[in-house]
Amino acid sequence: MIQSVEPEVTLVENKKYESRTSKKQSSILEIIRLVIGITISLLGIYLPMPKVVGIIVLIIGYLILLYRTIKNAVKLFISSKKINENFLITISVIGAFLVGEQMEGLMVITLYEIGKILESKAINKTRKSISELMDIRPEYANLKISENEGKQVSPNEVKIGDTIIIKQGEKVPIDGIVTKGSASLDTSSLTGESLLYHVREGDEVLSGSINEQGLIELKVTKDYENSTVSKILELVENATDKKAKTETFVNKASRIYTPIVILLAVIVAIILPIISKDITYSESIYRSLIFLVISCPCAIAISVPLSYFSGIGKSSKSGILVKGSDYLDILKNVKEIAFDKTGTLTKGKFEIRKVDVYDKSYTEDDILKYVVMGESFSNHPIAKSILKLVNIEFNKEDVKEFKEISGKGLSYNFNENKILIGNSSLVNYDKDKTEGTKIFVKLNNDVIGAVSLADTVKEGTKDALDKLKERGIKVKIYTGDNQRIAARVADELEVKNVESEMLPTDKYKALEKLLKKYKNTNKKVAFVGDGINDSPVLALADVGISMGGVGSQSAIEASDVVIMTDSIDKLNEAIDISKKTNKIIKQNLIFAIAVKILILALSTIGMAQMSLAVFADVGVTLITIVNTLRILR
Repeated sequence: MIQSVEPEVTLVENKKYESRTSKKQSSILEIIRLVIGITISLLGIYLPMPKVVGIIVLIIGYLILLYRTIKNAVKLFISSKKINENFLITISVIGAFLVGEQMEGLMVITLYEIGKILESKAINKTRKSISELMDIRPEYANLKISENEGKQVSPNEVKIGDTIIIKQGEKVPIDGIVTKGSASLDTSSLTGESLLYHVREGDEVLSGSINEQGLIELKVTKDYENSTVSKILELVENATDKKAKTETFVNKASRIYTPIVILLAVIVAIILPIISKDITYSESIYRSLIFLVISCPCAIAISVPLSYFSGIGKSSKSGILVKGSDYLDILKNVKEIAFDKTGTLTKGKFEIRKVDVYDKSYTEDDILKYVVMGESFSNHPIAKSILKLVNIEFNKEDVKEFKEISGKGLSYNFNENKILIGNSSLVNYDKDKTEGTKIFVKLNNDVIGAVSLADTVKEGTKDALDKLKERGIKVKIYTGDNQRIAARVADELEVKNVESEMLPTDKYKALEKLLKKYKNTNKKVAFVGDGINDSPVLALADVGISMGGVGSQSAIEASDVVIMTDSIDKLNEAIDISKKTNKIIKQNLIFAIAVKILILALSTIGMAQMSLAVFADVGVTLITIVNTLRILR
């Protein structure tokens, strides 16, 4: 007998988990730094104190706020000899300080830091430990010591060749082959499929499965480190590390805008005294600093984050949760989407697809009644599904000698007839070769009919996929189900590219190939799924999209976009919002930069003072804000 002892839980060190924890702590420290920096800066500007002391206090506040921006600018320049918005922000804030526009500089760096903190928080959330997925990590294994003795041990202690016992309700801790008994396994954590997998002697069993019914003994074929469940966990932990950080349009634009502005400021400082003898180098440097203040992207710093925020807000109102601006930006560039089947394209639960009558002396209602009479006494998941679908009244006292047959079905007596309800091996019937789950009914010596159970396609799915195809987006299906079922669903949805019988590792490898296909291009790859088994590929994709209405917590955590309903058409809506947001951002950038160029030209020749520059900057900002709000319509 297996000894009833408290399972020994082995804690596995996870440096990546520790890293995620430290990133969360880092985010809190950044918020504290921002608050302290703003407070000190405002004290330096408004608190009555000697001028020198006020300047020192203000400089301290500025340095606290600019710390990360300066560090990132220097790091990028040293590593790749490039300058970006960090460099421009730094120069602009310092310039504003030097020409006496301290509040202008404070507003710019504050807005910029808030945006960066929010972006960092969104990224860290997608990388955090997936709590539900960790539930598939087995805590113990029932190691068989002798014919009548066993003990619970850590899965790491089990060796290849050992025998372990899997009781009803337990997780399979390590891959192995059945040496004794039979069982019905829930493999949804691996394949995402709702159908139970029946195993008997000689069948291979993968770790991560749950024994829904029966008792089996397994001969271990892999150590825990190389078992299926361990590999899945490893994939999820590593997937986000392999995902490249996507640049938004603004980052790309800043590569051009920033160096041009700095170059022009330098030219103003050097050229003006040469052109006009009335202008000293002191005055030209002053004008170049004004030049930098005018060119400071205040309108951009406000309107761009607001545009993304509005796009994310609009998506949220439509039941689409986008976890960051970069993911909203990516959606417009998606060129291929791979879909999980069960729970994503299909409903993910059994429905009675067909009732077959083999003996014409019986009706479909008779077949259903026999099935319901037997299944009403069973706790099997399929039995529960059938009882939810069919409401037939009968006298339970008429059912005699009910017995469940592990891994096969059940038997009972009714009106002196022996009735078997179960799979083809139970009733010894091999004439029906159609795919899917079939519940056969055998009355005495004759198989009189069968009930076909199947997972059906969600309403509106085909139309939604057709719209995606019209956009020029290629559609694929990745599923753990068998080839025949996968082909049936693909035909119904008119999807040509379908891969079946895939484990999470198979999906992961297939998606890696797809990502390599579009490497170094603007074209992006999305994956849409809903189950624990989809977590690795959701994390790996350029944009992982989960079906939050039916999806598991792990899939929602691993994804970048969560559709809170079962509607695939929300994908089209999300892409539309992404495109509209990007269009308005471009309009704001073009308008803001055009106005700034005009005022910069006027300031260079001395026709625009700082007051006019600040006013124009605020005006441009207000106009871009009004334009941005169109996203919410």
